[in-house]
Amino acid sequence: MPEARGEASCRRRAGSVVPEARGKHWKASDMVRVHQVKPYKPGQEAEEKHAADVAEAAEFGTLLDAARTADTELRQAEARSAPATELHRLAKDLDAALTAAMRAAYAAQRAEIGPRGYEDRIYRRKAMAKPAVRARTREAERLLTLRENHRMNHIPDLPREPVV
Repeated sequence: MPEARGEASCRRRAGSVVPEARGKHWKASDMVRVHQVKPYKPGQEAEEKHAADVAEAAEFGTLLDAARTADTELRQAEARSAPATELHRLAKDLDAALTAAMRAAYAAQRAEIGPRGYEDRIYRRKAMAKPAVRARTREAERLLTLRENHRMNHIPDLPREPVV
């Protein structure tokens, strides 16, 4: 059944609602404009954070090698029964190296997501499900676990010196 034409009636045309005047046919100027989505442009702050994360992520391989070297030095010192002060210093060096590598891994994760991830939580959440980002997350969390385990169990205490 055709609709009655009146002030309150509307007609659908090409996905838009077109208001009708009394007995007049619609004109193109009467159509409701469809909102066109512009491509997202991240803000300056997001771009700067992204650039900083890309620069930090570029150092990830070097920092991971430094952590491996620090771990090897600590294990060798433990094997030769080095003094507690040297073991403590080497353990602290390993902790610092693991921390730097872990921070670079998280920076690589954020760099993989892109600058939009700093401002749009939904975009960030969707990006976290992508395989490349998940691999970066696994690596960063593995390093975080290594560091926490090292801090809890493998940093020897310094022997106390008597105060005289």
